[in-house]
Amino acid sequence: MASINTNYGAAIALQNLNKTNAQLEMTQNRVNTGMKVSSAKDSGAIYSIATGQRANMGAMESVRASLQRGQSIVDVALASGDTVTAALEEMKGLAVSLAASTGAAQNSYLTEFRALGAEITSSLAGATFDGVNLWTGATATNLIKDVSGGTTAIGFTVAGGMAADTDITTITSQTITAAAATTAAVDAAITKITGALSTLGTQSKSVGRQVTFVNKLQDATENGIGNLVDADLAKESAKLTALQTKQQLGVQALSIANSASQTLLSLFRN
Repeated sequence: MASINTNYGAAIALQNLNKTNAQLEMTQNRVNTGMKVSSAKDSGAIYSIATGQRANMGAMESVRASLQRGQSIVDVALASGDTVTAALEEMKGLAVSLAASTGAAQNSYLTEFRALGAEITSSLAGATFDGVNLWTGATATNLIKDVSGGTTAIGFTVAGGMAADTDITTITSQTITAAAATTAAVDAAITKITGALSTLGTQSKSVGRQVTFVNKLQDATENGIGNLVDADLAKESAKLTALQTKQQLGVQALSIANSASQTLLSLFRN
């Protein structure tokens, strides 16, 4: 039945055109943002998951910063330890010379021995990074190692700090006598320093492995978020072209449907 009051064909054409326009708007938004889920309106569940993972990535960045700070603290302590080790090696040679000399020569050796002791004291005291010195600290320093707040410790738990150890302070004393500056005393200090360096080296490797793990975890999380929310731009580009064509056809279809009532006029023409 032909009617000028009701145009069902135009209504259907308009519904289809509106649907095409909505799809076209969605596709254009994906192309513009590069994301298939850019807000909760696109997909509440996926948006919630992605937001939570982005928050975790922010926390991972803080964890990595803490670990890298700790790695720097340990590296400074290790550098100081290398200087101390070199000084101790020289002190052992001087200890042998002290035992075999007397008078002015012995005093000369003792002066050099004390100078090296002062160098060791200065090196240990100056091994500070961001306010932390593992040689003089009396407690270990905790680093955040994961987003749940877990910690890992670096340094030593020694009263007064490792630099205050008796074996070390004995040979670094500026009042040490020739009789006390023995190879045995130097060996005791070497044992303490090398033991401490071994501990620091192990801790440095451990922190380095944790930094690597956090980096990999960040990359995997970022990729996972991308899988959830990123748009396939090649696919969306092809879809955009198809929808633009469909939109044009829809406009033409609506135009044809709207002109259908005009054909009724031909029935009244002579």
